[in-house]
Amino acid sequence: MSTQLDEYLEAEIQSLLTDGRIAELGITVNRREHHLVLGGEVESTQRRDAICLQINERFPDVQIVCDIGITRAQAPSEVEEIS
Repeated sequence: MSTQLDEYLEAEIQSLLTDGRIAELGITVNRREHHLVLGGEVESTQRRDAICLQINERFPDVQIVCDIGITRAQAPSEVEEIS
């Protein structure tokens, strides 16, 4: 059985991303021709991997591309000059 890529699937995944288990409001779900792309930024590679794993486990028949970036978590090394 193949899962249809439609707005209902996108909404279901978006709901899972924002519920108590994952609780990430900044992750987007974009539908492409034959797959879904998760985008946005999180604080660590471990967090990104955990999110992608949970979504892939919940939807094993859907090709998911995990394009979630990592936010810089350390202070800047240079002073920003404002002119």
